[in-house]
Amino acid sequence: MRLALIGGGLLLAGAAAVMLGVLPAQEALALGERVWPVLVFAAAVTVVAELAARAGVFSAAAERLSHLGRGRGWLLWSLCALLALVVTVFFSIDTTAVLLTPVVVTLARHVRMDPAPFALVTVWLASTGSLLLPVSNLTNLLAQQALDPLSPLDFAARMAAPAVVAAIIPCAVVLLVHRRALLRRYEPTPAPMPADPVLLRAGAVVLLLLLPVLLLPLPVWMPALAAAAVLIAAFAFRRPSALTPRLVPWSVLLFACGLFLAVEALHAAGLTDLLAGLLPKGDGPAGLFGLAAAGMLGANALDNLPAYLALEPIGDSPLRLAALLIGVNAGAIVTPWASLAVLLWHQRLHAAGAALPWRRFVLLGLVVAPLTVAAATGALLLTG
Repeated sequence: MRLALIGGGLLLAGAAAVMLGVLPAQEALALGERVWPVLVFAAAVTVVAELAARAGVFSAAAERLSHLGRGRGWLLWSLCALLALVVTVFFSIDTTAVLLTPVVVTLARHVRMDPAPFALVTVWLASTGSLLLPVSNLTNLLAQQALDPLSPLDFAARMAAPAVVAAIIPCAVVLLVHRRALLRRYEPTPAPMPADPVLLRAGAVVLLLLLPVLLLPLPVWMPALAAAAVLIAAFAFRRPSALTPRLVPWSVLLFACGLFLAVEALHAAGLTDLLAGLLPKGDGPAGLFGLAAAGMLGANALDNLPAYLALEPIGDSPLRLAALLIGVNAGAIVTPWASLAVLLWHQRLHAAGAALPWRRFVLLGLVVAPLTVAAATGALLLTG
């Protein structure tokens, strides 16, 4: 509700800017043409992920990992980290934070292990692991449009080195901090029977088919919408009570719409010129590290999406835009409001009775975020 109120307020502020002539109506319409595919994809992939979770796909995958871990705590944790990375890359940061977090926490408790390292690596990889594909984060989809006509595979090739570095460093830190909890053995337990095997198979098939399609050079909202339609049809036949309007993330969509319009109005009022005068230019080390640092600071001061929108016009080359993505994605792990995913992750942890204190989260983030952003930007500089 609070997010919806903020989004409504931003939307009203943006509408006022249009009526007052601060933001020309033609530019507002052009903005709408740009962002509607992003919003449709966000809504569709959320429905897909939510229905797949209700079908038990993520829980079944996690339970399978407990057997693949062969009783070794570090191996089970590594497999869960890999699952979090795959879910982030293909189904976005919010899916990992919201739907996978309770799964890995429940799995850790099921095998009598400390859930903290499982929860921490999940939220960190939700952010730092969201660099590889356009669908991994809303900021990436916006950047892909700015780099048009960059295909998903071309985007992945450009971001591959930073994405690998940004995934490795947080995992190494969690393994170091929680080494005692992870270097122990556990007893694998039998997986519970799925509530509806038909829905489980349908959800698994849809996700497996969707993964490669998201790599094709076509608008990502199309396959996401088709996948959502298939799962909605399956649930309408098997479990219609699960189909409610709450499947669609209305508050997130309203917040994003308001944010897009409000930041566009700020750009029209001179925000771009102001920020451009404060940051180093060019594709050299100073320009890339400066823009990545600005993205990281902006994300943790405000939120990763407004930070990206504010700085996007300054990312006036492919390398600079990539550096900005590193800052606003991989760096958004310090403050609770750095991204919506962090807040949603903490809510899920609290509901599961396994909340991590914010003080500890912030202190660890102050170490991991600058290290990850600097190393990933260095990788970009070396491979760009």
